Amino acid sequence: MPRKKKQTKPLTGKDLVAKVKQLSDYTREEKVKACGYVSADKNGSERIKTIAFLNALLDAEGIDLGSQSSDTNGKGGRRASYKVSVQTNGNILVGRAYTQALELEPGDEFEISVGRKHIHLNKVA
Repeated sequence: MPRKKKQTKPLTGKDLVAKVKQLSDYTREEKVKACGYVSADKNGSERIKTIAFLNALLDAEGIDLGSQSSDTNGKGGRRASYKVSVQTNGNILVGRAYTQALELEPGDEFEISVGRKHIHLNKVA
């Protein structure tokens, strides 16, 4: 059985565009995998990161969908402020903007360590 080459980083930029063009006969899922946009969860099953792949492809092609621009008409939603408040029930909510920025997936686990005036979340490998 031939060994699969394990790719450490997903392709980006010109390399990504060239690879996608090279794989023109492949399905989208096959292209995503071939370009390195996969990970394994804690039980070893494969996760295909299609959205991260498509975003990287858009970036590589220089296509801006306006997600980073400020919206002056009030319909753009809230921006990540990197500040949170303790809610009335004592919980602290980490929003989607932060989990998307780190490409976290449902089911990812973290170890919590508490310091004198801080909390650290360390992703469990």
